[in-house]
This record gives sequence, structure tokens and C-alpha cells, in this order.
Amino acid sequence: QVQLVESGGGSVQAGGSLTLSCAASGYTISRCSMAWFRQAPGKEREGVAAIGPDGTTSNSDSVKGRFTASKGNAECSMYLQMNSLKPEDTAMYYCAADDRYDWAYRRAAGWALTETKYGYWGRGTQVTVSS
Repeated sequence: QVQLVESGGGSVQAGGSLTLSCAASGYTISRCSMAWFRQAPGKEREGVAAIGPDGTTSNSDSVKGRFTASKGNAECSMYLQMNSLKPEDTAMYYCAADDRYDWAYRRAAGWALTETKYGYWGRGTQVTVSS
């Protein structure tokens, strides 16, 4: 069983920065696509940023220019650098991973930030941005 563990959440004032980390443990998967999703109270979960094995990324429009996903050194690990944080970024942030689809295919199909196309999930880390 693959386990994903997130870390790095916390509370910050608007305009501040945080870096989230995600690492996989347990059963090893390779060539995984990974993504960050977030869910605010009363709202649906939304995709934020995704990264493939080759390091290319896909970001949602709401975070472009502010959030940057990057690969970690370990297999199936990633970071999310969040700058210029806004109160509307407040949410539980979840890491997700999947190895069922080639990254290029996933992007071409528009699945990079599709929740149902990721099979492994972490428990989340809370990010709170105050005004």
C-alpha cells in the first residue's frame, strides 16, 4: 500500500509564503504523476498544481505566478512553494499520486488536475492565511 505524507502547512499572513512537502512510503511506485489539491470549508476539492516524472507542471489559473510545484529527490515526492498567499488560499491541502497513466497522456487528456484520476492520497495539511 502506498502512503503519502504531507507536511509544511501552517498559519501565515496575507502576502506570506509556505512550502508544502509530500513524500511516498510503503509500496514503491515509479514514474508517478503527482498533484496538490485543496478543499476549503463548504467548497469542492480543486486541483492546484501537478507535476510529472519529467518535472513538467500544470497549474490552475488561480495560483499561476504564485505557486510552483517541484520534484523531490526521492521517488514520488514533491514540493509546493506558495508565495503571495491570499486569504482565499486557506484550505486543507492534499497530496495525490498515480502511476496508471503516462504523464504526457494525462496532460493531453486534461487529467493533470482531475481528482478522480489519482489513486493515492495523503491525509492533508492545513494552510490558513489571515488578512
